[in-house]
Amino acid sequence: MKKESVKLSKLELLVMRPFWENDEITIRDAATHLENSKDDPGYSTVQTIAGRLEKKGAIEKTQKIGKAWLFRASVERKKILSRMVDEIVALFGGGTNPILSHLVESEQITKEELDDIREMIEAKENTKD
Repeated sequence: MKKESVKLSKLELLVMRPFWENDEITIRDAATHLENSKDDPGYSTVQTIAGRLEKKGAIEKTQKIGKAWLFRASVERKKILSRMVDEIVALFGGGTNPILSHLVESEQITKEELDDIREMIEAKENTKD
């Protein structure tokens, strides 16, 4: 399976977080990293999901330290999330207004994110000239 085409479930995305946020990390450290999350899956679940992620090619072993392996993400977060967003947009027939409207109306976008979006829009408009 091509790494660009790896499909991840919600739980797999959650478990990927520590691997994306660290260069290399053990499964135990990944589980500890997620302990403070409201969706803490627990060590055994992280271990199981990490095995699935390794089979899918989303993470890979880098080196062994004692009895523990270090792992790193082998798929980029941006590529995975971009593909997921593209799939959602396709479900809406290519229209982004329903998605953007929902995010704004449900107040899921922070002021900082809105500022970033404004900057992206301005940059995009300036390149069209």
